[in-house]
Amino acid sequence: MKAILRKTNTTAGKAKISTLKIGMTYDVKSGYIARPDDPPDASAEFDRPETINMISESIQSLGFEAVKIGNSRDLLNKINNLDVDIVFNIAEGVTGRNRESEVPVILEMMGMPFIGSDGLSLALGLDKVMAKKVFIAENIPTPRFFTTDDAKANLYQLENLNFPLIVKPQYEGSSKGMSESSKVDNIEQLRKQISYIVKTYKQPAIIEEFISGSEYTVAIIGNKNPEVFHPVQIEIEGELDLGDKFYTFERVSRNAPLRYICNENMDKTLKDKLMVLALKTYRAVDCRDFGRVDFRVDKKGNPYVLEINPLPALSSADVFMCLADYLKIPYKEMIRRILDAAFQRYGMI
Repeated sequence: MKAILRKTNTTAGKAKISTLKIGMTYDVKSGYIARPDDPPDASAEFDRPETINMISESIQSLGFEAVKIGNSRDLLNKINNLDVDIVFNIAEGVTGRNRESEVPVILEMMGMPFIGSDGLSLALGLDKVMAKKVFIAENIPTPRFFTTDDAKANLYQLENLNFPLIVKPQYEGSSKGMSESSKVDNIEQLRKQISYIVKTYKQPAIIEEFISGSEYTVAIIGNKNPEVFHPVQIEIEGELDLGDKFYTFERVSRNAPLRYICNENMDKTLKDKLMVLALKTYRAVDCRDFGRVDFRVDKKGNPYVLEINPLPALSSADVFMCLADYLKIPYKEMIRRILDAAFQRYGMI
């Protein structure tokens, strides 16, 4: 396997990439084989084929050749005959807290350039506890929390937290494990939900103070001088002031009224706070090329970082498409900006 950069000179004296072969690594819902003890949302993080096709078509419309590789196992099977120059990775992996790192680590071992964050950043982003430890070290506000895999334990940590609390799997995304029962108001509910998470997802539960208020997400593209986009607000069931509402797997899976809103007239102070904190968070875990930071904002206007996602969804229903619509640019322009960020990082342009 050898990566060959195809370049032609421009009048400005800079190199221009032409006829570049861009491989694509991904996991699709239709390719997932359910196991007997899987939770109902086991494949929630995986993409639909139409998302893969949309990215592939965008790459090709930008003048490159898109080569569909598949998931980490497909990559291993093809690794010795991988005729591409760079890989666009959105593969989620299947098992364990390092699953998102599988593809980047393989590519790094083989010396193959790839678009997106490396294995360390992806593992940090997926494991909510490890990410929070980084946030705390960097003075990034995040809800107070503790973690446990024993619902019958003393739970002495409750002395420092206030109900209501929210209980999540420690290393899952896409609202996996999240239901109306995730928000708990007393010790009995808390123990019951911890037990459910540990038994169903076979991992510790992370317990956070629940932030009542509104929710935002901030997308970022780039590296040395990244582009921080306008904050996108989450609307649930027609409400922007969410109060106690939050993302659940049921809301996402049944296409409940969830919308992303780009409010041009949002409070400037809050907008600036979110964008500054998003960039600080992005840099804290060394995100590369693109990412997304999720926030809850309390009723006093104080933002708290819930998580950093170095592998954000690129579907037509997600934040990057919302931003493309807000900026009045085609979706392929967002893909172009992500590609350019990686090309610049590798010195290809």
